[in-house]
This record gives sequence, C-alpha cells and structure tokens, in this order.
Amino acid sequence: MTPVLHYYDTPDGITAFTTTRHGGYSKGNCSELNINPHRGDDPVAVQKNLEAVAKAIGVDANRVVRQHQVHETEFRKITDETFKMSPSDLEEHLEGVDSVGTDMKKVCIGVFTADCIPVVFYDTEHHAIAAAHAGWRGTEKRIVRKTVENMKACFGTCPEALHAIIGPGITLKNFEVGQEVYDQFAEAGFDMRPIASKYPTNNPKPGDPAEKWHIDLPECNRLQLIAEGVRPENIFMSGIDTYDEHDDYFSSRRLHTGFGTMFTGIMIR
Repeated sequence: MTPVLHYYDTPDGITAFTTTRHGGYSKGNCSELNINPHRGDDPVAVQKNLEAVAKAIGVDANRVVRQHQVHETEFRKITDETFKMSPSDLEEHLEGVDSVGTDMKKVCIGVFTADCIPVVFYDTEHHAIAAAHAGWRGTEKRIVRKTVENMKACFGTCPEALHAIIGPGITLKNFEVGQEVYDQFAEAGFDMRPIASKYPTNNPKPGDPAEKWHIDLPECNRLQLIAEGVRPENIFMSGIDTYDEHDDYFSSRRLHTGFGTMFTGIMIR
C-alpha cells in the first residue's frame, strides 16, 4: 500500500500534509488510512498505516507524535526529553493535548480531525512549527490564539512572520448548529456577523425552526490568526470541505460512529 497524502506548498525545509482515506490497511469506517490509535481501529492496521505514512514523509515512525485530543487548549512542547519517556509516561504526557509545537528536526507533529479544523504553523525565522486541533469547542476557546502565544513563549515567534495552513474541515454551508452553540460563541465575545449565517434546516423534525445557524469555523480561525498579528497573505486556506468530500476525507457527520481521522502533520526536515 502507498498512502495518499495531500501536501501543502511550504518553504524548503518544511513538509506539511494531510492524510486522506486512501492507501492504507484499515477497514470499515476507519478505512483506509487511519493512524489514530484512539479510534477503536485494528492496532495492527494502525501501525502499518503509521509506518507507511512515516516512510512517505521520510521520518522514523516513532518520531510521529500522536497525542490524545479532548477539545481543550492544552499545549505541549516536544523536546528530546519527550522521546526518552517510557511508553506509559509518554501516553500520560500526551493525554488531553490539542496543541503541540517543536523546534526539532525530523519530528512530525500534527493533529487528528474528522470535520474539525486542523491548523499547522511554521516560523522560518526561528525554525519552529506547531499544530492545533480546532473543533467548534476549541475554536470557541481560541486555541489558535493560544497556540500563537505558546509559540511566542517557547520559540520567540513573531506573529507577523508566522505562516499558517488551515486544513480540510467542515465549512459554513454544512456546519449546522443549535442556537446554544451560536449563543456560546456570541457570549465568548465573537463578532458573529462574518462567521455565522442562517440556512434552511437540514432534515427538519416537528417543532424544528425553518432555519438554523451555520458557523464558518475555517473563517473564524483565520480571523483569530489575523487578530494575533498573522498577516492575511501568510494564511493558506485549503478550501476542502470534509463533509462534501467524505469519500476522500473522514467526516464525523457522515460516518457517525467508529470513524477514523485524518492526520494533518508538519515537520522540519
């Protein structure tokens, strides 16, 4: 099997990519290319997929960092000490982590998503990278802002020189939410005008409103980056909607249960 990866245009010395659903060993709703060990997938298939992806990007499989995400904003800096931990200590260290960063070469960091928004960052001035898992909860908690702040603290990153890639995820037209989610964003201080619109309700049930709110998660994260000082021209939007392109990318809203995830990764070569 040859894993099918979607690569991004990055400067020399940086590799950034998103795995697709093709070119792996997993079955069912995890088919085919799932490297997430936390999805109930066959561990043998997950390991074979991991080794294939690692080979494709030119790194050892044990240098691909895979944390367990929980829709919060906890950040981990990956260092030499990370790889000296026992397997159990490493698992504990990476538990509940939705944002990671490193300045090490030949270490691939990233985030798992299946409709949520992956954001990866690279700072060519300070030779540092980071990744953030921005589902709606993480977006509302401003995880990309906090990741930029952590890059400043850990690596001396200047936001004006930072580059970001907003990868495949669900987009405005398909991300229908309840009034309570809209209210949560509004109460958190977001300007809702550029990030929310009403659409006819999907598959309405008796008593449902004729229209429901939709939220534009990619745009919301883009605006957060700009507010932090990242230049608009340094932000790349993939434009890939995982709900529409669910044959190629995992979509939780399409697959419902037992689904695999994409891995959007970044590495300093």
